[in-house]
Amino acid sequence: MNQPTLPTTSWARRALALMVDWVASTLVVIAVVGRDAYLETGSSAPFAVLGVYVVESALLTALAGGSFGKLVTRLRVVRVDGDPRPIGLLQALLRSVLIALVIPPLVFRPDGRGLHDMAAGSATVDLQTWRALTGRTG
Repeated sequence: MNQPTLPTTSWARRALALMVDWVASTLVVIAVVGRDAYLETGSSAPFAVLGVYVVESALLTALAGGSFGKLVTRLRVVRVDGDPRPIGLLQALLRSVLIALVIPPLVFRPDGRGLHDMAAGSATVDLQTWRALTGRTG
């Protein structure tokens, strides 16, 4: 079945959203373990940032249509099949794990969808496109 091509957002906006997510995840880890423990040589806290990012991104994408960073930068993750609901939790988790592996987002199709989006059946669009797809005006 041929799926419609969605106007995906720029990689610069996606990178900005990822930076917002990463800073927020880092601050959460620092709040839990403390600044000194985070900065300690050999600390596993930086790996915890990755875990916080994956969980935060998957949960918010499934519940609200985008990670914290995407919501702040006015981006949304949508289903490419035209269903206006956010992608499911398993698809969002798969997508987040693949992003954490770094390579899938760097391998992408001409329509701007990376391997993580292709695996999850999703695309990243701007807020205006999301509103048009979901029928929301405000």
